[in-house]
Amino acid sequence: MRVRETAFTLIELLVVISIIALLTALLLPALSGARGQARTTLCLSNLRQLSHGWHMYADDNHDVCLPGRYAKAPGGTSNPANWYTVGNGRKYRPRWVATMGHYVGVFAFNQPSLTDDRQDYDSRVYQCPTVPEWIDERNYAYGYNHQFLGNARKTNGFYHNFPVNRSRISNFASTVMAADCMGTAAGVPATERQPYRNDGENCYTALGNHGWTLDPPRLTPTCDRGSGDADSPRAAVDPRHGGKVNTIFCDGHGETRTPEWLGYRVLPGGAFVDTETVDDQPSNVLFSGSGRDDAPPDLPG
Repeated sequence: MRVRETAFTLIELLVVISIIALLTALLLPALSGARGQARTTLCLSNLRQLSHGWHMYADDNHDVCLPGRYAKAPGGTSNPANWYTVGNGRKYRPRWVATMGHYVGVFAFNQPSLTDDRQDYDSRVYQCPTVPEWIDERNYAYGYNHQFLGNARKTNGFYHNFPVNRSRISNFASTVMAADCMGTAAGVPATERQPYRNDGENCYTALGNHGWTLDPPRLTPTCDRGSGDADSPRAAVDPRHGGKVNTIFCDGHGETRTPEWLGYRVLPGGAFVDTETVDDQPSNVLFSGSGRDDAPPDLPG
């Protein structure tokens, strides 16, 4: 007796392929969204872990808040006054995040350098998983609210805003410590922004340029901004997590919020408002530490 062999017809195969393609198309956005949410959660967890070092620093330094970066003493890299401990060695003028990491035992560099101020952060805790290449300590993924919490830059021999006592902050839970930062590229229209540059020249329009500094939403013509150079655009937050920003507050809690919720305003071309007049002005309520819309400190002199 001959057994009849069965097989899919061409039409049946095409139907099966079409169904698989349809299911894949339906599932891909959900999978992509899940991956994006996972990156957002990991990013926020990393920031929270590092942020605990902020209070530890103040406890060890007579209630003084951590500066964004220590001022430069004469002699540059050859002067030990410019060397600071980062837990597993000393580092030439480390930025805020490496100092916080030292206090929580998460060291920023495998081998901290006394001569290089553009090292890449080695620990994955310092990495934002959405922009994992943004690890140069100057062109960094996270910016510090240094204008209100501790700006140790100097003009005419005077600090811009340092020291700042922690006790001056009226509400830790409502004061931004740090957040995802776009750097000085935030101050130019979106069409002018260039790709990220690690260890590159000071390109104001490159994403992440001088990202370790986070300017507050409302600036004035007489305050600091961006890299601190006279021609620098402003820095601002980077809504890289589905249009939102991972933000850590001074009490250590984290939130994922829109730039507008944090007080920023954006011009039609995508640049963040600097001193332009707009109907709905930016607000520093969540940055000032006082709970008021205070202006950032004027440059000395």
